[in-house]
Amino acid sequence: MPGHSRRNPRSRIKSSSAVDSGDDDAVRQSPDISTRHRDRTKSRHSIRIFNVNLKVMVGFSFIAFFVILYLIRSLMAVGDHQTPRVITPFPAPRVIDLPQFQGEHKESLYWGTYRPHLYLGMRARTPRSLLAGLMWLGVKNGRYFMRHVCQDSDELSSYGWTHHNARDFGHQVLVDQDMTLATSFLKTKESGSGYGGDWTVRIEVNSKKSEEADEMLRTGHLFFYLADEDGNSLSLSSDAMDMHETSLLASGSRSDIGNWQLHLKSREDVKIHYSGFKTAHFHNLSELVQENLGTQARKFGRLQLSDTSDDSSNILVFQISGRIPFKIDMTFISGTGFPGSREEERVNRLTGSSLTDRLKEKQLEFDTKFEKCFGLANKFDLESTTVGKAAVANLLGGIGYFYGQSKIALPGASHPRSRDSFLFYWPAELYTAVPCRPVFPRGFLWDEGFHQLLIWRWDIYICLDILGHWLDLMNIDGWIPREQILGAEALSKVPEEFIPQHPSNANPPALFLVMRELVHGLKRNAFTAKESSKISSFLERAFVRLEAWFQWFNTTQPGKEESSYYWHGRDSSPIRELNPQTLMSGLDDYPRASHPSEDERHVDLRCWMLLAADCMHSISELSMKGKEVGMVYSLAANTLSNFELLNQMHFDDAYGTYLDFGNHTEKVRLIWKEVMVEQGYTTRQLIREVLETPTLRMVPHIGYVSLFPLMGRIIPPESWILGKQLDLISNRSVFWTNYGLRSLSKTSSLYMKHNTEHDAPYWRGTIWMNMNYLILSALNHYATEDGPYRERALTIRDELRSNLIRNVVRNYHQSGFIWEQYNQKTGKGKGAHPFTGWTSLVLLIMAEAYTES
Repeated sequence: MPGHSRRNPRSRIKSSSAVDSGDDDAVRQSPDISTRHRDRTKSRHSIRIFNVNLKVMVGFSFIAFFVILYLIRSLMAVGDHQTPRVITPFPAPRVIDLPQFQGEHKESLYWGTYRPHLYLGMRARTPRSLLAGLMWLGVKNGRYFMRHVCQDSDELSSYGWTHHNARDFGHQVLVDQDMTLATSFLKTKESGSGYGGDWTVRIEVNSKKSEEADEMLRTGHLFFYLADEDGNSLSLSSDAMDMHETSLLASGSRSDIGNWQLHLKSREDVKIHYSGFKTAHFHNLSELVQENLGTQARKFGRLQLSDTSDDSSNILVFQISGRIPFKIDMTFISGTGFPGSREEERVNRLTGSSLTDRLKEKQLEFDTKFEKCFGLANKFDLESTTVGKAAVANLLGGIGYFYGQSKIALPGASHPRSRDSFLFYWPAELYTAVPCRPVFPRGFLWDEGFHQLLIWRWDIYICLDILGHWLDLMNIDGWIPREQILGAEALSKVPEEFIPQHPSNANPPALFLVMRELVHGLKRNAFTAKESSKISSFLERAFVRLEAWFQWFNTTQPGKEESSYYWHGRDSSPIRELNPQTLMSGLDDYPRASHPSEDERHVDLRCWMLLAADCMHSISELSMKGKEVGMVYSLAANTLSNFELLNQMHFDDAYGTYLDFGNHTEKVRLIWKEVMVEQGYTTRQLIREVLETPTLRMVPHIGYVSLFPLMGRIIPPESWILGKQLDLISNRSVFWTNYGLRSLSKTSSLYMKHNTEHDAPYWRGTIWMNMNYLILSALNHYATEDGPYRERALTIRDELRSNLIRNVVRNYHQSGFIWEQYNQKTGKGKGAHPFTGWTSLVLLIMAEAYTES
């Protein structure tokens, strides 16, 4: 509802893009890290591990040495220039400058559906591109509505890519009330074409309504546009409105692709109108079109563009209206006007029956590659396989290209809108998959680690390209901003106060999940010689950045005790939150210690650090970085995987599971109080009340965090603790549901509790696919290890897998979407949709392609 906002893990979403999940709408970003100094006196609960063994001491000495060496080198690299450290790029060659990402590779990926926030949007992988996009008029309750930007308020029954190969082909179906649009995208590189080649878009419009329906339902109105971000003028064809004379609509020239032309071909009798605009702003094009249509309707009573153009227009919009059903082909060819460019022949090959044949070939190629990568044909029926294809197609079709500057919050800034409260990161580009086209159409650091578990299996070169772009966003300290809101279109989706990124805040280093997969693949010769060479070159170039990232975590997120870690930056003096959030952990409102302090120890972060250390050790061995470097990470990994130390720090005998540690009390509640607000009047608000002095203790909330040691395979297969973990997983009062494992136990005092008046529970009971996938991977590991719990792990693995797949497939066919999360009571999808980011991992679950240890 307007005026309400739903809490979400990344940032508040503007206006009509709000998610309708049955919960109230969203919340705040995490607050600035507290600058208060706390008493560091150790309590009786503290655990000393300084004298565990000499190797641990040596290992951490090596780490300290490399940290100091790294800082010295960094300072030398910065020299005397005055750029603040936080916005100084990491002083090493960029990963994406490797030769493997240049030449043919770069050109082959130049054009694409890289504007995922639109129902259909094209651009090139260049900072200032020629943009293309589709709008149409939907009809609901006798009124027209403009469709352009993906948003839940449009209430489309379903939409998404049924096929997409991330390179040169995609097919999408959009159901808008009684109208169905099918869009197909094809890209080619032919003799005579300019840089990046040619592309075409086919749009087919159909309707459920009969010929007897009124004119509104029988006539379709499409709006296809080109816009030049460089401000170059676009030339309108003199016969653009007469398809009988020519198919040419517009032409122009750019330094990157040379001369170009846009053509329209259709066998149906469609009418064409146009409007040209001159503007430097491109995120509100639908508003310009609606204003033009509104003016025409008021003046002349007709629903058509004005057939006028501003001087030196850099935007051309073409309205194509026809009796439903109809089909059009919009074809873009580059490198025109030169001898041998064969424009007419190229247009004919990308339109009509020739295009139909080529699209069929591409769809068959997709289906063949899908089966080769995931092998579902003999495992599932067509209904399930369709969902698997939609999962990977939408993940690949959701890959976008963004360019801009992140805003970096300054410590202690109280007014995020003021110019002196933030700094601008350097101008940067990002090629990345996105979690959700209408709600989260931008890059998110920890999501991307899960995305790449799928993408590397589909196209290793695209995976490496994306990873390189993310690592190149690292600053001199080894920090990567967790949310990338780059460019005007991305910024338009997020309120100003939630845009600045906090350089003290971490985010799970989930990119190490895919790094580990690549390393294991190299070790077992799973790649071709060419692929192995490219991966090795990538890891060699990326190593220094991965090392800096590891050291950033190791020096900014440690706990008081040796080898302990906690997510820094929680609000230490909450007023309105029942339990202070930990947004930087990715698990947002998952219950942690009630009173944040430096005494905290977080199970999940410790396990993320083990993953990172173990992966760094493996990469250093492959890259021949030397024994000293390898020893550093080997000793760090050995310490973090030490089962006895883990149990001393995090295992609770009373609950029989792993828990966080911190300053905690269960006697906290929200009560209504009269509060004086800045405007000078009082209002009733829910305010936190603490009824008991907190003490340092284990935090008694069993949930996903409790299973991180299992996910990390730290528990020995013969340990009784593994049996206890399996008990908890299969317990219907704790984790188990018929639809997947819930995020928080029903026995928790915060199970499905609101965190504020409007912040509905998020990671407090609902089912999330990324965690279920990691748990399944661990169960698969223990199901293949000798030990007393092998058969039980196998049984639980198979049943959990079946529950997850069945529920996602059922929801997809009932609702038309893959969802962000699933209700633990009913299995119904909820939250953002279509959420084809990490929920697409359901495909790997179908394929039984689990992460390796």
